[in-house]
Amino acid sequence: MQIILLQDVEKVGKKGEVAEVAEGYARNYLLPRRLAEVATPGRIAQVRKIMEEKAAAARREAERANETRELLSKTVITIPASVGSGDRLFGSVTNQDIAAAIYAARKIRVDKRAVDLEEPIKMVGTYLVKVAVHPTVEPAEVKVIVVPEERKS
Repeated sequence: MQIILLQDVEKVGKKGEVAEVAEGYARNYLLPRRLAEVATPGRIAQVRKIMEEKAAAARREAERANETRELLSKTVITIPASVGSGDRLFGSVTNQDIAAAIYAARKIRVDKRAVDLEEPIKMVGTYLVKVAVHPTVEPAEVKVIVVPEERKS
């Protein structure tokens, strides 16, 4: 019996797939639990169209993410910070500070969890920081320059 899966079913297939299963398995397990529905030609065409639309949307999203990655890779961010002796910062520059600086510079919202800092920056200098844009796209490398804050006299 041909069915269309409404949810992922182990050893049968993923949501939206058309699968061939035993009639008893379909009628006694899959259909009553709303894990699948009977595959009619019209419903198969409808599901295929929906799957194609989802795939096209995913491709567009990946393309936009790639453009964002390219833009972020060209971005240089300067973050002024309070400095003590020996170019050591009072406090540190965190992934949240970097995400806010990216938004201020490029108007691109980046989740602070997407900024990959091994540990907070505690010294003046230049750093390459990886920023995850999308799961299917490589992370962007943003150049972050931490400079001493101008003191007002």
